[in-house]
Amino acid sequence: MTLKSALRRLLRVQEASAHCDIPCGIYDPISAKIAAQTVLKMVMRIQGLDAGDDQAAYQNTLSRYITVKEQHAALCKDELDILWHDYFRPDHLEAHPDLHDKFWNAAKLAGANKQNVNLESAQNLVSAVDDIATIYWSTKGVEYSDPVADVRFGPA
Repeated sequence: MTLKSALRRLLRVQEASAHCDIPCGIYDPISAKIAAQTVLKMVMRIQGLDAGDDQAAYQNTLSRYITVKEQHAALCKDELDILWHDYFRPDHLEAHPDLHDKFWNAAKLAGANKQNVNLESAQNLVSAVDDIATIYWSTKGVEYSDPVADVRFGPA
């Protein structure tokens, strides 16, 4: 008898299993969408930032925008990874054979947005997340829409 089996017998521990990290967890691509929108907003703010006369204030604001952009690009990638690894199953891949490529592309876009300040790349990240969200919601029999995206994003 091993120590592990002895402890199980002594403590009457029963084995539990689940198909994911959080049994019956709540999954929603909205976290990835908000993170992607934040990346886009930071790119817009970085590109629109006026250096002005106060270099210290400019550098402070610029570094804060860059930090937020990079954090949210990483968060977007993490949230997508959770969906990819914990939610989607082989039957989803059969129904959506391009799913792997969509996730791969979105992850690459998130990484590119950490490294660069490029408006088109940030817009493509938001679109890539929307593509994945469309597939995600289709697996639940729901047509995807994000009617408050523009309100949540706010003015450019």
